[in-house]
Amino acid sequence: MRPIMLVGTSSDVGKSWITTGICRWLKNKGFTPAPFKAQNMSLNSFATFDGLEIGRAQAVQAEACKLAVMVEMNPVLLKPSSVNKSQVVLHGKPIGDQTARDYFLGENKKHLFLEAQKAFQKLSSQFTPVVMEGAGSISELNLKHRDIVNMRMAKAANACVYLIADIDKGGVFGSVYGTIALLEEWEKALLKGIIINKFRGDASLFVEGKKKLEELTGYPVLGVLPFAKDIIIEEEDSVALSQRNTSAIKGKLNIAVVKHYYMSNYTDFQALENEPLIQLYYTRDIEELKKADVIVLPGTKNTMHDLKLLKDEGIADVIKELYNKKCIIGICGGYQMLGKSVLDPFNVESDKSAEKGLGLFDISTTLTKEKHTVQQNFSFKNSNDTCIGYEIHMGETNVPDGFALTKINGKPEGYFDGKLSWGTYLHGIFDNKVVVNELLKLKFDKAEAIDYKTFKEEQFDKLADWVENNLDMPKIMEDIC
Repeated sequence: MRPIMLVGTSSDVGKSWITTGICRWLKNKGFTPAPFKAQNMSLNSFATFDGLEIGRAQAVQAEACKLAVMVEMNPVLLKPSSVNKSQVVLHGKPIGDQTARDYFLGENKKHLFLEAQKAFQKLSSQFTPVVMEGAGSISELNLKHRDIVNMRMAKAANACVYLIADIDKGGVFGSVYGTIALLEEWEKALLKGIIINKFRGDASLFVEGKKKLEELTGYPVLGVLPFAKDIIIEEEDSVALSQRNTSAIKGKLNIAVVKHYYMSNYTDFQALENEPLIQLYYTRDIEELKKADVIVLPGTKNTMHDLKLLKDEGIADVIKELYNKKCIIGICGGYQMLGKSVLDPFNVESDKSAEKGLGLFDISTTLTKEKHTVQQNFSFKNSNDTCIGYEIHMGETNVPDGFALTKINGKPEGYFDGKLSWGTYLHGIFDNKVVVNELLKLKFDKAEAIDYKTFKEEQFDKLADWVENNLDMPKIMEDIC
């Protein structure tokens, strides 16, 4: 089978969603699909079983395929660490930092493209069909000659390409027609059809629009996908974060996540967002922080920078004031901030060699050159339940005896102050029912958290049904066979 590739007229058109849905649809039909994205730019990432790092979206897609996450699914990952600089992760390991100019205009893209092709070939030798995802728009004329994720990758893989447009944004005719008009002939030859996403209301009202698009472009419209509010799948795009809650609600357990400027792995909180008794919201507003029952300092790609701004903007003072009155939780970089200091002797994140922490926990952290990426099994506090999570960090934290949150392979992990507050390097910790139950009981004695793993499986199957009911999968299967 030829690969299926989903590309877009722009960012945030739903490529990841539709890729995930097609992956689960294929799996449910007895195929052996696997996801692939040559290059991802995201601060949400995931650790593979063999200690490597890829974009979180491909990890979710692998889960939809019922596969273990493999680094070949996302060979190049860019993690922004400042306004114009990103850490470049190749085959799951950091290879250095580059400015946007150096990365997109430099000659290293040739090397990265070859490495991406090797990863695809390895993946396609084991799974079929591979379901590929593009990035942004396929018609960025100033960048496309160096592109390694969209049409050049489609050509290298001999993929059948499907163009997705977001009708909810408006201007769907111009965006689809213009995108296709700017393609070269070899690119047009790879394109097999158009998918209209996020349609609100009665799809029969777009019948005439569908015909006009087909007449204008010469390509079939293979689906008009409805805006699906009842299907909940993790979204890693920063645009999705801007649509999250920003304030507390009376009568719920209010959990405020401090919105760092370089916040990473906000998918850690997806499980909490799905709890009916929890109002999870993202804020830097001091009054909204004061309304919270729980305050979470999340992970960040630049602990030194975000810690300084917490202090400069007065947020650190508020958290100190609320400590002992509320549950304060730190995850990864947020955990580091709650200690006495963060040292950066190798200038991993900053020109400064040290930044004073909030001083709430009796810990100190030293940032290191080596990145720690590993999946972990652990128990939460005194519970006998086996929990799962993963670590992605460049730092070592010293925890005094008797204050560890848990132990992993006999070694202390995290910090628990013996009262309400705790911190950990473990991403995905809230995916575990025992952890969420403890939070719920801060306000609701008899509350019981949902089983998040079961919940996710239900959502994948609902997404597969959404694809089957609204997308011409028989035509797509005919194209690739």
